[in-house]
Amino acid sequence: MNHQPSPSTAFRTATRVPVPVTVAHGDGIGPEIMKACLRILEAAGACIAPEPIEIGEKIYLRGVSAGIEPEAWESLRRTKVFYKAPITTPQGGGFKSLNVTVRKSLGMFANVRPCASLHPFVETKHPGMDVVIIRENEEDLYAGIEHRQTDEVYQCLKLFSRPATERIIRYAFEYARANGRRKVTCFSKDNIMKLTDGLYHRIFDEIAPDYPEIEAEHWIIDIGAARLAANPGQFDVIVMANLYGDILSDVAAEITGSVGLGGSANIGEHCSMFEAIHGSAPRRAGHNSANPSGLLLAGVQMLTHIGQGEAAARVQNAWAKTIEDGIHTNDIFRAATSRQMVTTSAFADAVIARLGETPSHLPAVSADSGRGAPAIPSVIRRTPQKREMAGIDVFVHWTGDDPDTLARAVSAAVRDGGPELVMISNRGVKVWPDGLPETFRTDHWRCRFMFDGLGNRGMVAELMVRLAREGIDFIKTEQLYNFDGKPGFSLGQGQ
Repeated sequence: MNHQPSPSTAFRTATRVPVPVTVAHGDGIGPEIMKACLRILEAAGACIAPEPIEIGEKIYLRGVSAGIEPEAWESLRRTKVFYKAPITTPQGGGFKSLNVTVRKSLGMFANVRPCASLHPFVETKHPGMDVVIIRENEEDLYAGIEHRQTDEVYQCLKLFSRPATERIIRYAFEYARANGRRKVTCFSKDNIMKLTDGLYHRIFDEIAPDYPEIEAEHWIIDIGAARLAANPGQFDVIVMANLYGDILSDVAAEITGSVGLGGSANIGEHCSMFEAIHGSAPRRAGHNSANPSGLLLAGVQMLTHIGQGEAAARVQNAWAKTIEDGIHTNDIFRAATSRQMVTTSAFADAVIARLGETPSHLPAVSADSGRGAPAIPSVIRRTPQKREMAGIDVFVHWTGDDPDTLARAVSAAVRDGGPELVMISNRGVKVWPDGLPETFRTDHWRCRFMFDGLGNRGMVAELMVRLAREGIDFIKTEQLYNFDGKPGFSLGQGQ
C-alpha cells in the first residue's frame, strides 16, 4: 500500500478556534521528539495554538533552582494546558525537580499512565496487558519535607490528607466510568502504616459503593506489585499513593515492552500537563534516533482532555498502524517483528502517512469509543472532629546506649502532676521499659509522655523548659491527639 499523504488524509481546522497550549521543547532528545509530535498532531487536525516556553537545563544554569521562570508560569496560568518534552536536571545539589514543582504548584493531583502491550509487534511477556495506573501526585513522601536530626538519623515525612486522598480515589473511579473500565484496584501498605495507608484504604472502601457498576478491590502493595508483574491481566485501573505509583507505573510500562513507549497525563483543576515518562537521554541528543511514541501518546491524552477526541483517535490509530507495519525506531526494532528501522523524523512521516487508517491487530479507537476526560472531583472539607491532647513524643539526640540511663535522666525533668514517661523507642521499636538487649539502637530516641487527663500547650512548654534545664538535647516534638475520643497516633513496635 502506498502511504503517501493525500487530500483524503488532510484534516482541516479552519472553522474552529485553536486551543492555546503551552509547549516546552525540553532538553536532550526533547526538541527532536517534540518537533516530530507537533507535526503529527497538526497533520491529524489537532486544533491547537502552541505557545513555546523555555524551561529546564538552561534555566537551571542561569541560577534559577526551580528550572522555570515567571514568564513560563504566566503562560501556564493562561493556557491551562502544558505539553512538555523531557528536561535535564544538572548534576549536583541545589536543584529542585521541575516536574514536582509544576505538579504541586499548579495542583496537578492525578498522574494517569496507560500501560498497554503491543504484542506481537513489540516484545513482551504479557501480550494481553492493558492497565491504567492512577497515582496521587502531590502528597506522601514527595511532599519533600526532610530533615537531618542527629549524626546518624535522617527523616522524611509521609503526609496524607483526607481531601487529597478522597479526590484521587474518586478520580480513579471517574476515569474508569468515563473510559469503560470494569475494575478499580487500590494498593496500600495499611497492615504496617495503619494511619496513613490505613486512611487510603478506608477512603477507597467509602467511595467504591458510589460506583456500583465498577468492581473494587484492595491489595497490600507488595503482593499486589508481584501480581502486577506476573499477571497484569487481572488488573484494569490501579490507584496508588505517590511513591508506590511512581515506582509501579515505570514497572508496568517496562513490562508492556518499553518505558520509552509510555506517556502520562498530570491532571489538575487549574492546569494539566502531558509528557513522556522517560528522561531526556542527553547522550542521544541530535542523533535523530529517539522514539517519539511516549510523547505522542501523551499528546493523544492531551487532545482527549481538551475535547478533541476525533483528532486523538486519528493519531492513535495511525500510530498503532505504523507499529503494526513494522516501522520502528531502534529502541524497539527486532529482526523477527520489525520491517524497517527509521529515524525520529521518518517515524513521524510514517505516522502522518497513515492518518485516516486503522490498525488490523492492535485495538482501534474512535472519538466515541468510550474514551473521555473524566470529571475532576471537588475538594471536600469536612467538619473538624473534636481534638484533645493526650500526650507528647519528644525526640532526643543522645549518644548513650542504655535506655534505663536515658529514662532516669528524662524522668528527672518531670514534676509531680506532670506528664508520665511511658515509653522510649529507637527507630520505632520500644526499648524501655522491658526492651530487648538485641535491639539495634542509634543516637535518635523517642520519649513518649502521656498526660493524666488532657494536656495543653502550656504543659508542653513547661515540660520542654524542664528538659532543657536537665540538659536533654531534644530535637523535635509531636503532640499526641485524640480525635473524637480515638487515638490519632500509633503505638511503638512492641508497645
